[in-house]
Amino acid sequence: MDNDIILDFQNVTKKFPGVTALDNVSMQIRRGEIHGLCGENGAGKSTLVKILSGVYPYGSYEGKILYEGQELRLEGRSIRQAIEQGIAIVYQELTLVPGMTVGENIFLGKEPVENGSINWDKLYAETREILTKYKLDVSPQALVKNLGVGKMQMVEIAKALSENAKILILDEPTSALSRAEIDKLMEILETLKSHGVTCIYITHKLEEFFRITDTVTILRDGKAITTRPTASLNQESLVQHMVGREMKERFPKGNRQPGEVILEVENLQAVDPNEPSHKVLSGVSFNLRRGEILGIAGLMGSGRTELVMTIFGEYGKITAGTIKLQGKPIQIKSARDALKVGISLVPEDRKGQGLILIQSILRNISLANLDQFSGFFRINQDAELAAAAQQGKNLALKASSLQAAVSSLSGGNQQKVVIAKWLLTQPKILIMDDPTRGIDVGAKYEIYKLMNELAEHGVSIIMISSDLEEVLGMSDRIVVMHAGRSNGTLEIAEATQEKIMALATGIA
Repeated sequence: MDNDIILDFQNVTKKFPGVTALDNVSMQIRRGEIHGLCGENGAGKSTLVKILSGVYPYGSYEGKILYEGQELRLEGRSIRQAIEQGIAIVYQELTLVPGMTVGENIFLGKEPVENGSINWDKLYAETREILTKYKLDVSPQALVKNLGVGKMQMVEIAKALSENAKILILDEPTSALSRAEIDKLMEILETLKSHGVTCIYITHKLEEFFRITDTVTILRDGKAITTRPTASLNQESLVQHMVGREMKERFPKGNRQPGEVILEVENLQAVDPNEPSHKVLSGVSFNLRRGEILGIAGLMGSGRTELVMTIFGEYGKITAGTIKLQGKPIQIKSARDALKVGISLVPEDRKGQGLILIQSILRNISLANLDQFSGFFRINQDAELAAAAQQGKNLALKASSLQAAVSSLSGGNQQKVVIAKWLLTQPKILIMDDPTRGIDVGAKYEIYKLMNELAEHGVSIIMISSDLEEVLGMSDRIVVMHAGRSNGTLEIAEATQEKIMALATGIA
């Protein structure tokens, strides 16, 4: 075997009842490279990672994996076995203990013990050594709960590297990071590469593959379509390999004709209900027209999510300003109040706020709409099933059954369930907070088409997005937030990334 090859997948096949998740996958990963793994949701990326981490043990799949020339045989007792062999994973959902320090988190379960007690000096000295070696800018004794998301990500990486990891798998590592934090992460990955650590990088942000990876393997429908040097690809060819067809445009052109103003927000100010001294909105004004897609842009911490959650009645305590719907002042104090006046919200955190993961697809879709199906103290299950099935069909939901647990779905299909739930309320205004976060390019395109169709039928959409290209590609107008304020509204014909960033940073 070539000594430069650290991982060699040979005809790996993994089957579940009725589904082949990996189909005869063969690929090689070289020592010390950053290897991108891309594909739509359901392409097989998660299954491959779960085999590498021992979640799916040796013997549960066909074919074999050579790791440093020897067959990898993880028995599936725990992910500890993979870590001991030098394979570590940094997941999208962080796994740190907030009340512990950075050092305590890094050495949790493997603290240096002398004479029956933890040697704290040694623990923090070794923590500092790891952080310094890999240029991770965080204090060993800082409490994790006081860190930003970017610093927490560094701690997760340090935790993995404390095990002398040879292979580091990063699953959607930038999904919650600011631009500056992403830049820092890219520097860290280059440092890891210089120390000979092999990284497997998984993301739905295609531009990141071209920024950081040496090689990309593209999966589609469980098959390894190709492994290529990243420099030999561009975004169009990468997408074509991922979806199996040419996509001429990232953002489908709609035929929207925005009408009269339906929602007016004037000088809205609000405080955190749990900390009234903390002002979250300091003067936000905008209007929304019927059949319009209004984009809301801004840096993390600018108040975008706080704004829409306050309008929906589920976050800030309003201290000043007005909200008018069709010319009449309204007061929304809960999600129930919002639904009554025709406002629905697809939240930023689909798993934490949008879904009940242990429940079925059917129950999740009907949850906010039980009034439609109830009568005489019972649910009309036939009507509930018919309505959910129609929504699933409209959204091209891919699932074995509406009775399947929503946790079994890919990220893109989970997002479709959240959207289906709120569309069933027949909203006049649909708020979508980062609606395509963490989903693949094919599912994004379907959601964009759906947004166009809804707007063409008169639904007004407010869309928050961290992706400036998405804001520019899908909006009719763009409101830019800065420090809890609306700092300007741009017509799409005059909007550019530079103008948005000038308003978002407070320069303009």
